[in-house]
Amino acid sequence: MIELAREGTLAVATLARPPVNAIDEDWLSRLERVLEEAQGATVLLLRSSQKAFCAGADLELMRSRFDSEAGRRRMVEFVRGIQRIFARLERLPQVTLAEIGGPALGGGLELALACDLRIAADDARLGLPEPRLGLIPGAGGTQRLPRIAGEAIAKRLILGAEVISGAQALQYGIVQWAVPNQDLSNRALVVARDIAALPAAALAEAKACIGAADGYERELEATLRLLGQDETQSRVRAFLEKRR
Repeated sequence: MIELAREGTLAVATLARPPVNAIDEDWLSRLERVLEEAQGATVLLLRSSQKAFCAGADLELMRSRFDSEAGRRRMVEFVRGIQRIFARLERLPQVTLAEIGGPALGGGLELALACDLRIAADDARLGLPEPRLGLIPGAGGTQRLPRIAGEAIAKRLILGAEVISGAQALQYGIVQWAVPNQDLSNRALVVARDIAALPAAALAEAKACIGAADGYERELEATLRLLGQDETQSRVRAFLEKRR
């Protein structure tokens, strides 16, 4: 369903629920366990072994519940669980990277938006098309997409139920890299390995500062903590020796 492998300080989570990685309760529980198991890594890379990165919530599950008030409330609680686990993913101290090789739609794009970084194939399909079904992106899409791409782009994509390519997503700032599909896997690994080679404490502190409301003061507190770390001192000394 979701497989986790370790390569030094890099953890690779492979979404593997055929055919499109639709999200149900079991899948969501496994994702939460993967986040636990990835502790100690510097980078967590999310990728898919299926044609889709993730097609979002399981529509069969939704269909089985929307005929009754009790079923609809159960569905809302399920979506609340998705929100909670995606928020946990967002708060991880690790740097998180989503590798999007196929459709990332609805909850699938919301999963990618909860990651720090996103790399997509040029021809991948990304969108929050829930309004076509009379729904909204309820797992964080209306909140994260405006923060990442701006309100104007978010309104265009959500209110128009628009699905765009990976190349367009790069233009709109939704992904940080877009590459030919055949190069995606290797390029994602290069990015992940390069980041994983950096000091984990510095990355965690930088990530926390970027997301902090009181970012300036947080930067000073983080700098003080990092200055006391052996790895920081060693790297600074090595840099100065090399410059001399």
